[in-house]
Amino acid sequence: MDSWLPDLARGGKPRYLAIADRIAEDLVEGRLRAGDRLPPQRMLASRLDIDFTTVARGYVEARKRGLVESRVGQGTFVRGLPKTPPSLGPAAILPVDLSMNLPPEPDDPSLVERMREGLAHVARDLVPLLRYQGFGGSPAAKDAASSWLGRRALVPTQDRLFVTPGAHPAIVAILHTLARPGDVVLAENITYPGIRAIAAQMGMKLVGLPMDHEGVLPAALIEACTLHKPKALYLNPILQNPTTLTISGQRRVELAAIVRRFGLPIIEDDAYGFIPPHPLPPFAAIVPDLTWHVAGLAKCIGAGLRAAFVVVPDARSGWPFAAALRATSVMASPLTVALATRWIEDGTADTILRFIRAETAARQALAHAILPAGSYRADPLSFNLWIDLPKPWTRSAFIAHLRSAQIGVVASDAFTVDGNPSEAVRICLGGPATRSMIRSALDLISHALEDRPESGLGVF
Repeated sequence: MDSWLPDLARGGKPRYLAIADRIAEDLVEGRLRAGDRLPPQRMLASRLDIDFTTVARGYVEARKRGLVESRVGQGTFVRGLPKTPPSLGPAAILPVDLSMNLPPEPDDPSLVERMREGLAHVARDLVPLLRYQGFGGSPAAKDAASSWLGRRALVPTQDRLFVTPGAHPAIVAILHTLARPGDVVLAENITYPGIRAIAAQMGMKLVGLPMDHEGVLPAALIEACTLHKPKALYLNPILQNPTTLTISGQRRVELAAIVRRFGLPIIEDDAYGFIPPHPLPPFAAIVPDLTWHVAGLAKCIGAGLRAAFVVVPDARSGWPFAAALRATSVMASPLTVALATRWIEDGTADTILRFIRAETAARQALAHAILPAGSYRADPLSFNLWIDLPKPWTRSAFIAHLRSAQIGVVASDAFTVDGNPSEAVRICLGGPATRSMIRSALDLISHALEDRPESGLGVF
C-alpha cells in the first residue's frame, strides 16, 4: 500500500489529525485492510507536499487510536479498526519540554498534603526564619543533614559539614578555594553543563577525560595529571548527567589510588546519589581526605528546594570554603533549609524519594516499550535518555524536527568538553510533564528514529 494517498482537504481539521481520520475511514470503506503497510513518512510527506513532522504526528495519532502499529526496521502497518470505536476528536501532542533534567513531580494527593503539612509546621515559626542565620546551618539543620548523608555511608563531624544554598554556589566556592584563573580542572569529556559554565565564568580551563562504560579511563587521568598539573577533578559519579553512567566499584578504587598518588582533590557532585536504593559508596567514603562531597537536594526532592549538604575533606579546608561561600551567598535561605529539615525529620523526604524512584522507573519502562531497541542509553532510574543519532540524522536536524512538534531536547554540544560534539541528544523524562505527555513525545521520537530523513535533506 505504498501508493496510499489520503485526501486531507475534507473536515477542516489539522492535517495530522486528518491523516489518522483517513486511515480509520479507509478501513471502514475497504480501501485499507489489516496488515497493509503504509507509505514511509518521508514518502507520504513528499507526495502530499507537507512537512515530514505532520505525517509523523499523524501516524502517532493513528497509533494512539489503535489503528496502526510500528515494527522496527519494517515500517508502519495497519492493525484494523479497534473493537470499541475510538473518538476522532483532537488529541494533539501538547508542548512538552524534555530539555531540563528534573525529577518527576509528586502528584499523589496524600503525599502533596503531607508536603503541605510540613510547610505549615515551618510557618509556625516564620518570623525568626526571616532573620539572618548562623553560617553553614543551625545545629538542627546539621543534624538533619547528617541523618540524610548517613544513607550514603557518610558520618562527617559537624566542623566538616556545611548547609549551603544549592550545589551550584557550593561548587563555585570549592573551585574558588582550590584554583585560580588559568588553572586546569579535569572532568569527564561528556559532562554536566553547569561545571562548564562555572569554569568558564571563573576563567579556568576545563579539560575533558575520555570514558568507557565504567567511567573515566585511569590511564587518561594519569596522563592528564602529568601533563596539566590540574587543581581538581570534577565527577558526577552516579547516574551521570547526561550519559546516565555510574562509575563502577572497581573503577572508583582505581581512580582513588590515582588522585591519592597526585594529591588531586575530587569535587564529587552527588546530585543523583540518593536515587538508587542501594548506591555504590561515594568517593568521600573511599578517599575522604581529598574529596569535596556535594549532596544537592534538587534531584532527589525537588529542583526548587535550593539546598545542598557539603562535606569538606577536613576542618581546615572548611575555613577558606566558608569565606568564599559567605562572600557570594551570605547564607542558605532559612525558610528553605527549615522545610528540608522538617521533611527529613518527619520522613516526608523519604516518601518523596520513593515516589521519584517509582515514577522514574515507570517512565523509563515507557521508553523501553516505545523506542527502538538499542537506540538509546539510560539507567532504569535515570531521569534522561542519551541518544546517539543514527545516520543520516544530525543533531541540528533532529532537534529542529522535534521543535516543530513543540518538543524540546538538548544537543550534545552543551555537554562536550573537548573535541567535536557527537551526533547525540539528551532527552529528559521528568519535570511537570505527565506520563501521557511523555508517551506522546516518545511515540513521535520513535517514528523519527525509525523513519530517517534522506541524506542531504537538511533540517525539517
